[in-house]
Amino acid sequence: MEELQSLMGGFQVALSWHNVAFMVIGVLLGIVVGVLPGLGGPNGVAILLPLTFGMDPTSAIILLSSIYWGALFGGAITAVLFNIPGEAWSVATTFDGYPMAVKGRAGEALTAAFTASFIGAVSGVVLITFVAPLIAEFALRFGPAEFFAVFLLTFCSFIGMGKDNKAKIVIALCLGFLLAAVGLDTISGDLRMTFDVTELMRGFDFLVVVIGLFGVSEIMLSVEEGLQFKGSKAAIDLRVVLRTWASLPRYWATLVRSAVVGMWMGVTPGGAIAASFMGYGLAKRFSRNSANLGQGEIEGVLAPETAAHAAGTSALLPMLALGIPGSATAAVLLGGLMIWGLQPGPMLFVEQKDFVWGLIASMYLGNFAGLVIVLATVPLFAAIMRIPFSIVAPIILIVCAIGAYTVSNSTFDIWLMLVFGVVGYVFKKLDYPLAPLVLAIVLGDRAEDAIRSALIGSVGDLGVFFSNGLVSTLMVLSLVLLLWGPLSSLLASLRDGLGGSRTPRSAP
Repeated sequence: MEELQSLMGGFQVALSWHNVAFMVIGVLLGIVVGVLPGLGGPNGVAILLPLTFGMDPTSAIILLSSIYWGALFGGAITAVLFNIPGEAWSVATTFDGYPMAVKGRAGEALTAAFTASFIGAVSGVVLITFVAPLIAEFALRFGPAEFFAVFLLTFCSFIGMGKDNKAKIVIALCLGFLLAAVGLDTISGDLRMTFDVTELMRGFDFLVVVIGLFGVSEIMLSVEEGLQFKGSKAAIDLRVVLRTWASLPRYWATLVRSAVVGMWMGVTPGGAIAASFMGYGLAKRFSRNSANLGQGEIEGVLAPETAAHAAGTSALLPMLALGIPGSATAAVLLGGLMIWGLQPGPMLFVEQKDFVWGLIASMYLGNFAGLVIVLATVPLFAAIMRIPFSIVAPIILIVCAIGAYTVSNSTFDIWLMLVFGVVGYVFKKLDYPLAPLVLAIVLGDRAEDAIRSALIGSVGDLGVFFSNGLVSTLMVLSLVLLLWGPLSSLLASLRDGLGGSRTPRSAP
């Protein structure tokens, strides 16, 4: 009851006319940020942070957090329409979102993505509202060993629960780990596989890789097929939105499961990217239509979007309660709080009660405003599909190049984007999965840092990965997921064999 009373007071703060105006402006700016590949929510918030220094801290944080909500919604737009993730966590959305657009179901895919984003984000806000003290205490238990166990769980779930060829998944993961190792070793300070190329010292930026693998490779495939835009007949109206909403109760288990995974990954923090892949992987394993995921199933859009946005929102909890940012955007907001003279941590809920609950209330309102705004503009985005691809393709390529350049203001990244475009094209032609490659590039260096830090702290004792109940549970669960596929296949074969041996032979 105390939390509800505080939340009601927060709504009074957030619903003032100037805070509502900042909320709407922030959402609109965030959608633009999310649509542009390479810019991203953290960069958008960081760019506009200096403009808030003279503002009231509550209004400033509402504006910046609304940019974040808008970016969360906007990242799915290009992922669905052009197979180009506007945000890093939108990669998994392309697996089924783009095939739906190709089949003329762009409006349905966008509506599902936006609605799932809203459900995931609100799940994270509910978590922040009611279980902040318990989650904050739990997050303090995570050290290097626990972080590595979380990353291992993600990798093992892809191998054991993926429907693709296991050998191809492992090859893609290994190539991703190899690429993730390029650059400056954060523990020893040594240079690895840079070949005296100065630009490789910082490694391969994830956004440059993703833009190339998905955006450029898709353009190459379209050129090969004669510059035909497969989804040119896409259309949408209010009936499409209502029909999509009417179908969502059938996927309640996927939505709940993805929201739980996302909240857990956001708080630990595993991150929105890992959460989106894990949510999609679990959907592929437990869905009744698992064989069709990857070919244009709405469930393949709902799962990653719900998980990613639940994680992205939940990541703000350790930032507020502990002063530990759970994501890049949370880190930028943490810097803003300190500049405004606020110290994140447990005392923030006591000393700045109006600020904290005003922010939490604005999370509910900002996500609702974001859902309304993006749904109102869905026809505009779906209409893009009617433009001839011979006109759109050069524009997309230019946007991709601008996105790659803005990551580090380097023309070298544009060449890298083109190289990874060729890699993505080859992977698609050879039917190799891109998701494990992307996942390994994103989390490979973080997993390496975690395992090395854990082993340094334990003087090489592998027992550190089974030193307490939390890390032991995560490690055992990882092994179970890794062996899930082979064991289930073996059991199915044995069951079929026993069934066949019991079948009586027919009389001649």
